[in-house]
Amino acid sequence: MYTFRGRVRYSEIGNDEKLTMYSIINYFQDCSTFQSEAVHIGIDALKEKHRAWLLNSWQIEVTRYPDFGEEIEIGTFPYDFRGFFGLRNFFIKDSQGDYAVKANSVWVYVNTDTGHPVKANPEDVAAYGQETRLDMEYRDRKIKIPRDRTFISLPSFPVRRHEIDTNHHVNNSCYPLMAWEYLPEDFRCRRLQVEYKTAAVMGDQIYPSVLEEEGVYWVVLADEKGNPYAVVEAEE
Repeated sequence: MYTFRGRVRYSEIGNDEKLTMYSIINYFQDCSTFQSEAVHIGIDALKEKHRAWLLNSWQIEVTRYPDFGEEIEIGTFPYDFRGFFGLRNFFIKDSQGDYAVKANSVWVYVNTDTGHPVKANPEDVAAYGQETRLDMEYRDRKIKIPRDRTFISLPSFPVRRHEIDTNHHVNNSCYPLMAWEYLPEDFRCRRLQVEYKTAAVMGDQIYPSVLEEEGVYWVVLADEKGNPYAVVEAEE
């Protein structure tokens, strides 16, 4: 397990003075990259091997959103490796040691020369260790989009330079942030799922569409042909 402590910053909160979902995801991404660097299989080490761990899906369960200035602990650990998949939990605890947020994630080990998944060898994952997975509901990594409903198509927008990460595509945290624009202003998300399909890159245009049903929102972020880059499901 890898953990670090922090304090909720002003730059990480919304107008309700609470940690935003976007900031939660960034904390989780930072935590997993910190662990990789700590065990010497971080960004540069993976580049030398022409490998990368790419995020396939998020499931984030929020008990409560930490407040501005609150002391928090962020943690992560893998609990299973299956072929080219890595399964990893994340959490945020408050100063009392209670879980404010729990998350499950699925990662894919990829050959960056071919873009194809490859099986992780024992030496690729041994340094991470494994622990018992968190007690939470585990949903399928594939989001089931209602097929008998009509999505509302919305104006497209371009990928922006600040959204590009070290893998030269749109950072994982940016897709939920894009989707947030289409949720009600007072929407209080308690469960977020994100399924990543294809990486958007600089020069791509994003075509969003949205559907709401009984407090659940689906936002599809696709290319001009309707092929999804990512699918976001948010539930109150």
